[in-house]
Amino acid sequence: MSVLPLPETQAPWPARDALRITAVRPIVTAPEGVPLVVVRVDTSEPGLYGLGCATFTQRFHAVAAAVEQHVGPLLIGRHPADIEDITRMVHFSSYWRGGPVLNSALSGVDQALWDIAGKRAGMPVYELLGGRVRAAADTYLHAGAATVEETIEEAQAILASGYRNVRLQVGAPGLGHYGSPGSPGGYPGSPYPDGWDVQRYLRDTPGLFERARRELGEEPGLMHDVHSRLTVKQAIVLARALEPYRLVFLEDPIAPEFYDRLPEVREGSPVPIAAGEQLSSVTDAVRLVRDGGVDLLRLHVSSVGGLTPARKLVALCELTGVGTAWHSPADVSPVGAAANVALDVTTAAFQIQEGHLYAEAVHEVFPGTISPVNGYLYPNQEPGWGIDLDEDLAAKYPPTAHLHERWAARVRRPDGGIEAP
Repeated sequence: MSVLPLPETQAPWPARDALRITAVRPIVTAPEGVPLVVVRVDTSEPGLYGLGCATFTQRFHAVAAAVEQHVGPLLIGRHPADIEDITRMVHFSSYWRGGPVLNSALSGVDQALWDIAGKRAGMPVYELLGGRVRAAADTYLHAGAATVEETIEEAQAILASGYRNVRLQVGAPGLGHYGSPGSPGGYPGSPYPDGWDVQRYLRDTPGLFERARRELGEEPGLMHDVHSRLTVKQAIVLARALEPYRLVFLEDPIAPEFYDRLPEVREGSPVPIAAGEQLSSVTDAVRLVRDGGVDLLRLHVSSVGGLTPARKLVALCELTGVGTAWHSPADVSPVGAAANVALDVTTAAFQIQEGHLYAEAVHEVFPGTISPVNGYLYPNQEPGWGIDLDEDLAAKYPPTAHLHERWAARVRRPDGGIEAP
């Protein structure tokens, strides 16, 4: 179905040439089982198109609808070079602006326009941002198993493969902890035998890191993800208990609903605090940095609107001494991962990048997907992101709805009270 330009959305200045956006559409695929959303922006120049990550994996239907029905039509007939103006127009277009659905749709468009800009210039995106300040981004992978012994074994294998950093999680009775398995019926006699016990978690986690330092040595960088499940005081207690083990960071110690109190956690914590992946507002991210809530800003770049707002937050981090450590597990598409790396290698604020080893099917669907080399991620040298999308293959991996919801609904305390997942 053809879409005609909306006269009211056209720029009030003459374009330098006749290039125009002709189509905007979402593509949803799950080659690794996790729904990924990518936006393709086509232009009037044959063969010139851009790809952007719009992945909000838990609400992929909503993002696809927002792109198709609301955001996409605003862009038809626009010049793809007007990235700043288009970004602001889309941001203001919904009146109740922001939120992960609209911002993910905006991110898909924004990153696709940067991809087009790089292709038009014949340059990788990182050169459009001012060029490198480092050769590659140091990364970490995740080790998480049912027992401390198994987690340490996973970490040893990761380090032996060339990585210098690893995030450690360990299981627990019942449902387990985030990023690690549990054992069914772990709390017999409780209203919810598969529950998660915060006091046990606070007791067991320091033991994991004591064992890790003893067996992995003093050199590896170690991290841990609380996944938002603690109160302010509990978070400080855990951070202090982990001080001897010199973590690179403690991630998401409290829920985003209480981020106004994150400065208290950071002030009381002897280890660096990383947070922000659940934010869906540039303004909220600014507050985290400005008000002293984080040592490392850890955004899901798509959820704040893409590369354009993220690079402004990078500048804020540089000017305030805060580091960056972007969110990038399986629910970031290879296009989004490439955007992360472009930011990583162009800012002095960068500290570390979350890594993920994409399955072979992902590499087939997304030719050019960046693979780590000795634990480093190097940006592609091709124009734009250097990543393409095989739509025929993508269609062979349809997404499944409600994967996250089914899991999140089961995250409860032994007394049956629902917990932040």
